[in-house]
Amino acid sequence: MSEIKATILFDDGSEIRLKLNEKAAPLSVKNFTELAEKGYYDNLCFHRIIDGFMIQGGGFSYENESLIPAPELNPIKGEFASNGVKNPIKHKTGVISMARTVVHDSATSQFFICVADCPFLDGEYAAFGECADKESVDTAIRLGKVPTGMLPPYWEDVPRSPVVIKTIKIER
Repeated sequence: MSEIKATILFDDGSEIRLKLNEKAAPLSVKNFTELAEKGYYDNLCFHRIIDGFMIQGGGFSYENESLIPAPELNPIKGEFASNGVKNPIKHKTGVISMARTVVHDSATSQFFICVADCPFLDGEYAAFGECADKESVDTAIRLGKVPTGMLPPYWEDVPRSPVVIKTIKIER
């Protein structure tokens, strides 16, 4: 297995460079890279941001002051200990992981990047890589500090100014 790199390019020109760990989470890496290569993430946003915790994106676009769900996808198996999968990646600052519902095998396209150490997520979410450099970690932390608020009908922690993914590039 060769190292797979990903770069999240934002519409403001900033970027987050990632190293993906195919050995620890092969299904999550395959899912993420295939979606990125198909352009699935293009123009989606980071819709949930909690300073001191994480930034989450990959499931919605932001249009006319509303969150619009991205096309529905089939879920993948959650690659984490409480779901019977050994995954050694710890949820530390800069780690990227699959988002999911309370159902263990419900991850589709949404992911989050930890902007602080989050050991309570270890063994419960499928971490599949990490920021490749300090600049990328700093960008994630900076995004974690954007002002957020409520968005009707029930969305919380939504950036007041959209944080939009221009595209995600994959390098093998």
